[in-house]
Amino acid sequence: MRHDPAALLLYCPIDQQELDLIAAANWLAFPPRLPEQPFFYPVLHAAYATQIARDGNVPYYGIGYVVRFAVEADYAATFPVQNVGGPDQEQLWVPAAELADFNQHLLGQIEVVAVFSAP
Repeated sequence: MRHDPAALLLYCPIDQQELDLIAAANWLAFPPRLPEQPFFYPVLHAAYATQIARDGNVPYYGIGYVVRFAVEADYAATFPVQNVGGPDQEQLWVPAAELADFNQHLLGQIEVVAVFSAP
């Protein structure tokens, strides 16, 4: 994926079920959040997404994926960056009710960049 200055690259750690829903949407949209998920939390750093997928999703789901995608930078800037720990632990907090609109601002396809599974 080439970097476009008008685009912000983001990452998201996901499980198999979410990956299947993204694939069913032709790799062009994230699925609606579940009722217990009030926000969509894309992260700004690949290393943080990797940590969540490997250390959180694998023990819980048996597999974890990291997907990368681009979103219009001006649109992404409407969501404040939230730091949830260390310097690389930064996320956007996109309200679940706004995810369909967020999907309309994606640039290109969502792509899998890492897969982690239990040994």
